[in-house]
Amino acid sequence: MATHQAETIDPQWVESLNEQLAEVFRTNNPGDVFTKDVFFDLNMPVWRFQMQGVEAFESWRRGLAPGGSGVNILRTVPTHSGFVTEYEELEEQEGQLLTSRKMFLCEIREGRIAEVVGYCSGEWDEELRARHAIEAPMIRR
Repeated sequence: MATHQAETIDPQWVESLNEQLAEVFRTNNPGDVFTKDVFFDLNMPVWRFQMQGVEAFESWRRGLAPGGSGVNILRTVPTHSGFVTEYEELEEQEGQLLTSRKMFLCEIREGRIAEVVGYCSGEWDEELRARHAIEAPMIRR
């Protein structure tokens, strides 16, 4: 019985595209990383919403994090049609550092990101991070 394994997209190209995506979150400038009709399906701890188009995404991001966010790329895994990436996001709001973890499944079309399904842990403030450290110490990052 023959098996077929789908090829993945070039890992170096995916790393470059993912770095451009991270830069979008850092600066709120979508540049040319997305298709014009990019589709987002975003899942938060107690909410889910969708939007379509670069302008809709840019407006949402600027309302959420006007100054952009710090982003650490934790992992990127190429797929046959895009990539999966895991981020740690850092944002300052009212003088307080908030952190979160995000995972995005990105589909690529014509060299740009055409679809993003995202999952977010929710924001952790200093008090919650301290509680995590005591009640649920991490074995791995």
